[in-house]
Amino acid sequence: MTAMLNYPARPNWLRPAVLESLSEHSEALKHRDEIREDDAGFFLYDLDYLEQHLSQLMQQDVIKLWFAVKANPLSRVLETLAQQGFNFDVASQGELTQVLAQDVQADRILNTGPAKSKRQMKAFLTQGVRTFVVESLNQLQWLEQAASELSCRPQVLLRVQLQWAEGEKNPLGGNEVTAFGLSCQEWQSIKVSDFPALNINGLHIFQWGNMLSNVRMYELWSQMVAPLVSLAEQLGMPLEVLDLGGGLGVDYLQAGKGLSWQQVITDLAQIKAQAGVSELWLELGRFAVAEMGYYVTSVVDRKENFQQQQLVLAGGINHLLRPAITEQPFPVAMLRESVANTRDFDLHGPLCTSLDKLGRMAIADDVDVDDQLIFGLAGAYGFTESMPFFLCHQVAAEYVLQQGKIEQVRVAEPASWYLR
Repeated sequence: MTAMLNYPARPNWLRPAVLESLSEHSEALKHRDEIREDDAGFFLYDLDYLEQHLSQLMQQDVIKLWFAVKANPLSRVLETLAQQGFNFDVASQGELTQVLAQDVQADRILNTGPAKSKRQMKAFLTQGVRTFVVESLNQLQWLEQAASELSCRPQVLLRVQLQWAEGEKNPLGGNEVTAFGLSCQEWQSIKVSDFPALNINGLHIFQWGNMLSNVRMYELWSQMVAPLVSLAEQLGMPLEVLDLGGGLGVDYLQAGKGLSWQQVITDLAQIKAQAGVSELWLELGRFAVAEMGYYVTSVVDRKENFQQQQLVLAGGINHLLRPAITEQPFPVAMLRESVANTRDFDLHGPLCTSLDKLGRMAIADDVDVDDQLIFGLAGAYGFTESMPFFLCHQVAAEYVLQQGKIEQVRVAEPASWYLR
């Protein structure tokens, strides 16, 4: 790997420290055992940057911050988040086990997710978790029973799903019914007094994703306050906590759009006052960790097809699935220095499916076979949201950059690692 020296010409998401470290460690990365060859693709997480970013997010007293573990459950990432004071939103036993393994106390853990079974909730209680987002009448009854059996009184937030009559003008992006939570009408069928083993003192709502407009976010949050406050009154429950989930966006398209964190805090202070709650929660995922992460892979082939330039890469959606789901590519640049003009390339991965496309992106026109591409904003929904098993390609390696040094924390594994 050859680092680019003209740093100002590089994209703003590609920090000089990353290039310097890649250059310094290039020989070590190049001369690994063939079966562990990382040219097929690896992730790099800049923990120094992450620490600084999280510290800035924590410099406020308006909201309690949780990290949605689904965004990146790597141990070293969770350790950094824990050290900076974040709490953790887990949605499975696997995520809970991973968080507890980092010496995080169970009272810093929130259990979310639509598929909480009776067995899972009891297991979570047994392991010390005392805060739950409940998404159905069954879950509420199961948690009541489990809490009674274990003689504990967990805190419970009811997850609400809202709709507006405006249809397409719905600030939540449409009236599609999902499995997340229940409508106000459904929740009105319960009596809080019927669940004495539970401290039902909050509501949870989250029906948006990757929002990039502060104005739009505030409009959306404002429209939710009245129906949520009304629901709490109808249920006779104290509305002490309001959880607004996550969904704060990052500018994957590099269009110069993005949220102001200070404006987020200012807006949420008003929402907190309007709702009259003592605690306001956010469960950040991509907004917390996306910018610290990079994915590097190599060009296997270049060709022209129907007058469109194509690059076939060693890694594709087997390592980065998100572009196929969202149609939003990760930003990309060539790792080596180039003074050539850019042109648009379709970036295809190695899988035998037309879904394996990482986007149409502008890259220096002299890009060629064996060149390496580096994708930014890959700290969230990268490694664990990929589909590595299709076609039996190599599972990507993972590295961390901390105190100026690169350390491998997961080796690249061949298909024989998981095939039986």
